[in-house]
Amino acid sequence: MDFIRYAEAAAALLNVDLGEVDDLVSYLDGRPGLQERAVDRDCMLLRKLQRELRPVFDAGEAGDVSAVVSGLNGLLARHPITPQISDHDAQHLHLHVWTGSGSVAEQVVGESLLGLSTLVCDLGADRLGVCTAASCTNAFVDASPNRSRRYCSDRCSSRANVAAYRARRRAAATA
Repeated sequence: MDFIRYAEAAAALLNVDLGEVDDLVSYLDGRPGLQERAVDRDCMLLRKLQRELRPVFDAGEAGDVSAVVSGLNGLLARHPITPQISDHDAQHLHLHVWTGSGSVAEQVVGESLLGLSTLVCDLGADRLGVCTAASCTNAFVDASPNRSRRYCSDRCSSRANVAAYRARRRAAATA
């Protein structure tokens, strides 16, 4: 189990519209076993997780470690998971999440919560962020070595940098 990848997938989940099963199938790109089992109820449960998980990322952005921890602990209490060692590749033992129900939503919830919890414990609560671009509220996980990420994507970063450059040029021209 790659905890950073699962944490990043949790952030991506917050940024996707799950109005239809097709939206969930797109989010699950590269996971055909889950894609083929996705149903409307999974979308409903994951929209609820989006609402519950957003404050955790907001707290991470604000540097409120206590709120991140209590938010994740509350979600872990409501969504019990059982990590299990997988030996399908005997050379690379790793953890999988078992939720008991077998639903796509519970699988995604379990992976998200275990990934985020491990990331917060290993790297810190300040690794959960919200894009600082003016018109964006997307969540992201900052896995950079120096905790310098401020934008959810290269697109938002570029737009913000271009806007700042143009503002400096306008200011210099009027001075």
